[in-house]
Amino acid sequence: MKNVVITGGTRGLGFALAERFLEMGYSVTVSGLHNNSVQRAADNLAHAGQRVQCLQCDVTQHDNVSDLWKRAHEHWGLVDIWINNAGIVQPETEVWKVSDVDAKAVIATNLLGMIYGSQVASAGMIQQGHGTIFNMEGFGSGDEMRSGLTIYGTSKRALTYFSRALAKELRHTPIKVGLLSPGMVVTDLVKHPAGQGAEAPPRPEVMRIFNILGDTPETVSLFLAKRIAADPPTGTRISWLTRRKIVWRFLKSRLVRRDLFH
Repeated sequence: MKNVVITGGTRGLGFALAERFLEMGYSVTVSGLHNNSVQRAADNLAHAGQRVQCLQCDVTQHDNVSDLWKRAHEHWGLVDIWINNAGIVQPETEVWKVSDVDAKAVIATNLLGMIYGSQVASAGMIQQGHGTIFNMEGFGSGDEMRSGLTIYGTSKRALTYFSRALAKELRHTPIKVGLLSPGMVVTDLVKHPAGQGAEAPPRPEVMRIFNILGDTPETVSLFLAKRIAADPPTGTRISWLTRRKIVWRFLKSRLVRRDLFH
């Protein structure tokens, strides 16, 4: 069975993906930024026994990412699938109000972290002779724009360009590159927006749109994991929230109310 590495896999959609792959019989390495989140993930995945490895990794540091590859490769013998999932959101405010610290953190994590992961994984996979890299899209990847998410959206738009370009660079190798488009997933990052306090709920208009178009990590992760397991060709975008589904959700919302925040 195949071996998977998921950065930012100690919570949210990344953690749900780890659970789905373990249920499918895969071996999984998940990484997180903080030791406490890594330990919590290890405790929650303890039922998987020897098929799971939880490691600390700061994806904004190239040597950390290199070490993540090395430890996963040494542990499993091969890394078949590498998912660059680690990401953070900006404080939901206008660009000129975002601090330099927050701006750098978003770009470093969402963009540089993904680039480092892609560099390390592609080099290692070329050496081992096979492998697939998936990069996690987000708001902005499809040119969506909304006040308060400009820096985050910029990082995700750049991620999409990079992934498509990398797939072309690797087209004469056995390495494949794909995109994961999860749609609107209700995670802790959505329930407690950055810069609004640990217990602050999202704005009412945000909750409304998520209750129409959003889904839980469990629902989305099952869809993504099954399609990743199908081994799609390079350049594939695996999309959960299609245009047809968006139209249907809005029509359905007139009859059925959903509440994903309680």
